[in-house]
Amino acid sequence: MPTAREALLDAAFGALQHRPWSTVRMADLAAAARVSRQTLYNEFGSKEGLARALVRQEADTYLQGVRRLLAAPAPPERNLLVVAEWIVTRAASRPVLRALLTGAWDERLPAPRPARAGARPAAVPAQRRADAGPPAPGELVAATAACAGEWAAVCELAVRLALSHVVAPVVPSVEWPGDGQWAEPDSWSPITPAMTRLIETILSVETTSPRKTIP
Repeated sequence: MPTAREALLDAAFGALQHRPWSTVRMADLAAAARVSRQTLYNEFGSKEGLARALVRQEADTYLQGVRRLLAAPAPPERNLLVVAEWIVTRAASRPVLRALLTGAWDERLPAPRPARAGARPAAVPAQRRADAGPPAPGELVAATAACAGEWAAVCELAVRLALSHVVAPVVPSVEWPGDGQWAEPDSWSPITPAMTRLIETILSVETTSPRKTIP
């Protein structure tokens, strides 16, 4: 059974799938998680604290997924290809993760600012970590690569290739459609067969190279 904190984060993420963060109400989240508003504020301190926790959870869940995929009993180039495909597919359906990986935040998402300097530390340890602020895109890419151990340099290459598919080609800004759904441009669609073949070819060369480093 999920804890109150987990239930509240799940409720917040579910609400964000349907409307901008600025319109999400704390009372509605508490009701959806079946906890009191006081419990919500005890856990997160404020709506801003909840936003930081939501963003931090997205980063942590992403890295857990990367570790799980890299631990599969398969050749390294295959695992790295799977990670690249997973990043693109997951980023297509999770706007917060996409923003974490690319730095492209907008007003519909929780603000990724750390807690203000001098603020009283949160009573909940997990919240103190969240209040430090989310990782920057470069930090998250580096953390992803570190999960690959000796293949870190090649993993970073796979991640950057995947992110190139997420952010390019350049598309017009996306308008909020007003029908309760996110409008996704074509460049955020799951990875294409051509991109998969390209990544597979590059990784095959890199993982069989004796130097195991990116030129």
